[in-house]
Amino acid sequence: MKILAISGSSREASTNTALLQTMKNLAPLGVDISVFCHLHTLPVFSPDAEGENTPLIVREFLELVSANDGIVISSPEYIRAIPGGLKNAIDWMVSRFEVIGKPIVLVHASHRGDDMLASLRIVLSTLSNNFLEHIFLRLPLIGKSPEEVVKFLCRPENESQIRSFLVKFAAAVHQSSGVSLVATKETLQNH
Repeated sequence: MKILAISGSSREASTNTALLQTMKNLAPLGVDISVFCHLHTLPVFSPDAEGENTPLIVREFLELVSANDGIVISSPEYIRAIPGGLKNAIDWMVSRFEVIGKPIVLVHASHRGDDMLASLRIVLSTLSNNFLEHIFLRLPLIGKSPEEVVKFLCRPENESQIRSFLVKFAAAVHQSSGVSLVATKETLQNH
């Protein structure tokens, strides 16, 4: 099973990216997570740049979306809203086939950001009929450096939360798309 983890942050020292990288390292057997943290490289969406005019970098991003069985998004809140880079990436996907029916979940690296999360939930439920709002993970990482994030997330109680979240999402992806897992559910839970 292949999962694409998208960081909504363009910061090099992003807590969201550090969270997703740690999740990648804690992925259960049979689940391969790739982290995409380059939304700032995508040009601003324009309907005039769709179809044959779609820029190569956007086509490569959309191929990455298509090649994965599910999507995890972790995003900061910028002035109580979705960061422009993440919204721009979603705009590129909205009239395309790559994301249709794709299971999507959110993780959040802060105890704040409820306005952005509410808006992002509306956008994602519009984008995909398989946005799984009930599978959600929130960890208080605000103000931590990437190194501090890794240390914090590697505490047994936090590792357990992350693994449980990933097992639930993997099961939902499996149920949704019939993607076979290398491991049984019991192996996933014990990994």
